[in-house]
Amino acid sequence: MTIHREGYKTIAAGTLVFGLINLLSFYFLSFYSPLLSWIIFVGTLGLLVFLVSFFRIPARVLTVKAGAVIAPADGKVVAIEEVQADEYFTDKRIQVSIFMSPMNVHVNRNPVSGEVVYSQFHKGKYLVAWHPKSSTENERHTVVYRSEGREILVKQIAGALAKRIVNYLKPGQQVEQTAEMGFIKFGSRVDLFLPLGTKILVKIGDLPKGGVTEIATF
Repeated sequence: MTIHREGYKTIAAGTLVFGLINLLSFYFLSFYSPLLSWIIFVGTLGLLVFLVSFFRIPARVLTVKAGAVIAPADGKVVAIEEVQADEYFTDKRIQVSIFMSPMNVHVNRNPVSGEVVYSQFHKGKYLVAWHPKSSTENERHTVVYRSEGREILVKQIAGALAKRIVNYLKPGQQVEQTAEMGFIKFGSRVDLFLPLGTKILVKIGDLPKGGVTEIATF
């Protein structure tokens, strides 16, 4: 397991706060209330461990497969439905939504290899990630890939806790399947918009792993 570069500053700040709180706690409380001092230590240590784990990148054997759409994120499949596209496309698409809890790995990966033809950040609200309107009203970053003659759209969507979306892709860039596309800090969701006729391999409630699980095939 390694730590994602997006977490370096956050973890450093968290470690500093952890040290400061416990230094003050042991100096002012340990003599008069040792139990309270230990409770503070255990509680803040737990928060620090959670913070470190949030930015983890576990060792995995990634799936690279032509004609397949690989999960762009860890999480839970919360929606599979035919929808009218509201950005870039004008036709109907199959939407597959993956909800990411704060406990999930939060690095996002390219679902296919190909060319980035569209990459756009949108300011917006911070509705809970499973809200039906979060896909269109929340802060989000949209990317469209052209792969093997097809185009698929991916949205990184902020939630009630997520306040920062990071995306590394630019139009014209050639990318490899399962390579990093970005990172969402503190829980959210990722939506895939696939052409009609795409064979969906997951169902609602499934728990895909980013860069590993096949979501669909063309």
